[in-house]
Amino acid sequence: MASLVESGWQYLVTHFSDFQLACIGSFLLHESVFFLSGLPFIYLERQGFLTKYKIQAKNNTPAAQEKCITRLLLYHFCVNLPLMMASYPVFRAMGMRSSFPLPSWKEVSAQILFYFIIEDFVFYWGHRILHTKWLYKTVHSVHHEYATPFGLTSEYAHPAEILFLGFATIVGPALTGPHLITLWLWMVLRVLETVEAHCGYHFPWSLSNFLPLYGGSDFHDYHHRLLYTKSGNYSSTFVYMDWIFGTDKGYRRLKSLKENSDLKQT
Repeated sequence: MASLVESGWQYLVTHFSDFQLACIGSFLLHESVFFLSGLPFIYLERQGFLTKYKIQAKNNTPAAQEKCITRLLLYHFCVNLPLMMASYPVFRAMGMRSSFPLPSWKEVSAQILFYFIIEDFVFYWGHRILHTKWLYKTVHSVHHEYATPFGLTSEYAHPAEILFLGFATIVGPALTGPHLITLWLWMVLRVLETVEAHCGYHFPWSLSNFLPLYGGSDFHDYHHRLLYTKSGNYSSTFVYMDWIFGTDKGYRRLKSLKENSDLKQT
């Protein structure tokens, strides 16, 4: 496996410049992972498959789904791509590299764990601020147009919020100056996590059923269903920030009531 990764990486660094890999390559990788992981949830919703795992009974209309896709393509090409290109000098200055030797799996794992932790911290506070009255009305309400989220709505947001999300995602790598392959893996995992959190389905195989601190779709779906002043559940990946600051009390209360109701019915 290691030799296969090294061979593939050798091909990339031989045929493309650092700028092409870091900017165009990162953009293409992001688009591929994002749409390939998010589009199946539109199909599931339209066809009514796996409805027993759907968190909300309500479905989005095809027109609403198409609006989301159209806006996403506009945002990605007009905001995300320029942001990636503008960030290149910063990452070079911070020590990002694409050359050999490739980092060890221990180094990659440690860095990505750090990125998840720092991203969650930054995201929590930024997200909570976005739910203040003026910022919600002016910026964050765009993301909350979809009270019944599906995978692709994870990145449906006001351009100003996209810039904030980009900062929360890159602050960890900017502090450590990672190898590009680490950055790519981090980006893939972050995209998959946020798509899953917005997918609208809670499956038996969802990570939140196995990882105690992982939020997942059920945790974040609650955030979309409630009014902005009462929603809580502001974290992106884990749940401990909401637990520490008490912004998940409504969700925990509802979950406890549901569990007690299920026990009475059995």
